[in-house]
Amino acid sequence: MVRAFVGIEVTAYTRSTLDVTEAAAVNQAVARVAPHLIVNCAAFNDVDGAEDRAAEALAVNAFAVRNLARAAEDVGAKLVHYSTDFVFDGSASTPYREDARPSPRGTYAASKLLGEWFALAAPGSYVLRVESLFGSPANWTGRRGTLDGIVANLEQGREVRAFTDRVVSPSYVADIAEATRHLTMSNAAPGLYHCVNAGHATWYEVAREVAALIGHPPPTLIPVTMDQMKLKAPRPRFCALSIDKLTATGFTMPTWQDALRRWLATRGALTT
Repeated sequence: MVRAFVGIEVTAYTRSTLDVTEAAAVNQAVARVAPHLIVNCAAFNDVDGAEDRAAEALAVNAFAVRNLARAAEDVGAKLVHYSTDFVFDGSASTPYREDARPSPRGTYAASKLLGEWFALAAPGSYVLRVESLFGSPANWTGRRGTLDGIVANLEQGREVRAFTDRVVSPSYVADIAEATRHLTMSNAAPGLYHCVNAGHATWYEVAREVAALIGHPPPTLIPVTMDQMKLKAPRPRFCALSIDKLTATGFTMPTWQDALRRWLATRGALTT
């Protein structure tokens, strides 16, 4: 995200340098820097873990956002907050638009929707719904997203189980960062936007695309359905998001296939 704002002075905080769940610490940090823009990349994204750690999920995904929104309003800063497709129940058959009615299932989903409301209460705020994030470097040792895990397993010759009945719109973090810069540095109206790469597919179709690009044959892929997997928290089956509103601001999101190819090239994994 910092690289997307090259040429602009950026003060970046990490989890170790700022606890966004502490209102006083947030107020002090924001007052000291007096920024024009605050971008919140913090999130509790352990979907199943949130069922057992609800207080922690709410603290990070909701009440920390309230802290940031209030601090942003105090100094007249814009706020960017990232949300998720999980705010929908997955019963749709066409990509969700921003005006679709949310219907979260599970603690994680509910905490993220509450965070949206807190963020949008601040004047000049942007809430960007993203999903199925990918883009970590090959040497990344932190928590991996689903697509990052698929790529890592295929690179190492391990089998991959992928859903044939869950439809997603993968989101490349580099493209999300560029879209964030566009929205906040242009005349785009504040509010709620869906911010994913263009197109959608099942996880199995995404995994097949990865396998083809890095030279691993489809037999390493095992198709599964959501009913076959024992998941503590419910997942929306159809979670494709429409980016028509984002496109109308003058920003063109590349397709997820194009984004995947560019990312794999940065990892040195592209063979076709």
